[in-house]
Amino acid sequence: MRQGKAILICGKICSGKSFYTEKLRKEKNGVVLSCDEIVFALFDGDLGGRHDEMTERIKQYFYRKSLEILNAGADVILEWGFWQRAWRTQVRAFYEKHGISSEFHYVDISDADWQRNISERNKRVAEGDGTAYYLDEGLMEKLQSLFEVPDRSEMDVWYLNERK
Repeated sequence: MRQGKAILICGKICSGKSFYTEKLRKEKNGVVLSCDEIVFALFDGDLGGRHDEMTERIKQYFYRKSLEILNAGADVILEWGFWQRAWRTQVRAFYEKHGISSEFHYVDISDADWQRNISERNKRVAEGDGTAYYLDEGLMEKLQSLFEVPDRSEMDVWYLNERK
């Protein structure tokens, strides 16, 4: 029986990871495991001070569930950003330990397109779209301080998300 591949989507917030993930899901007929999807579906995106704790618990559950799906033969797409190098190293080791092939895809975007994505996202949230967080200046500073741009050697696929 064919074993699935873990496809790991790396990129900063608003880089187009969800767009790229949906494209891959269709191409590969894969299963997407998204922490944001669970947070918004079950908690309306409002976990307050428990956000980091709960998203970590969701990830731990998804690691276990992904093994089940991969061993059943389907590809799994983890759209988690994988912002820190140490995390990327850890997740690759996790799948290697379980004999699972993994592939990192980086979603790159120009600064101009990135700023446009952020503006459009904030506009949708302000108009009532409850499936994303509003990105104010303070949150953006925090998120940018956490993101480590990967080396090309870390990534198996480098996708440039160019807006037309």
